[in-house]
Amino acid sequence: MNPITDKLNVDNLILQALREDISSEDVTTNSVMRGYQKGTAQLICKQDGIVAGMDVFRRVFELLDENTEVKIYVKDGEEVNSGQIMADVTGDIRVLLSGERTALNYLQRMSGIATYTNSVASLLKGSKTKLLDTRKTTPNMRIFEKYAVRAGGGYNHRYNLSDGVLIKDNHIGAAGGVKEAIQMAKEYAPFVRKIEVEVENLEMVREAVEAGADIIMLDNMTPEMMKQAVEMIGGKAETECSGNVTRENIQNIIDIGVDYVSSGALTHSAPILDISLKNLHAI
Repeated sequence: MNPITDKLNVDNLILQALREDISSEDVTTNSVMRGYQKGTAQLICKQDGIVAGMDVFRRVFELLDENTEVKIYVKDGEEVNSGQIMADVTGDIRVLLSGERTALNYLQRMSGIATYTNSVASLLKGSKTKLLDTRKTTPNMRIFEKYAVRAGGGYNHRYNLSDGVLIKDNHIGAAGGVKEAIQMAKEYAPFVRKIEVEVENLEMVREAVEAGADIIMLDNMTPEMMKQAVEMIGGKAETECSGNVTRENIQNIIDIGVDYVSSGALTHSAPILDISLKNLHAI
């Protein structure tokens, strides 16, 4: 994560998650642990995969108690194996118990995305095509999920609506056509912004090229149509393939020669990586 933006964005989001889980008190923990007792627990991986979110895991406990010590033994982006000890967490047992679920929710979710992304990105090795994420992220989790994509070997598309121009079907409908939408974007958007337009057929491809789009997204096209589109574009714009791209079907587009392939599945369909906080005991 970026140390400059973490405290501006990440801390606030983590605190919101903690408040969601502890609205007034952790009544179970306070029932069995009436006062301070130092303790320690092990973070154990229970499934092979790629880890992401170790600093977020640690930050959850630090925000509850800055004296909590988390010794981390793996780095984001590294492979982890079932049974591997990923970290030791030491501090007030009440903090360890109350922060456990929120910390694991972040780590499991982010590691699952990194693992799935890595499995898809590996299929693109040797090709020119880069794997991108989308804005199909969990609300209030985007900064974490897009970071996890990078940890897994993917790349980030625009972060949010303020980050770039992407003219989609409804924008085209509102503007009255592909050419009209691109022209309006060129007139309004800062000149430093690239203009990307989503197209669904070869006629729209032709219009996008003639209107001077910087990036042309080929949406839900067959492999045969995409090949024709790439030939028609002829290097006059960068190309992106999108539309229900998953690990199971991405090989169908590897040889087409698009510059990018974007997949919402990286963030909306990745299963969690099974990780547990175990062996808690007083010291």
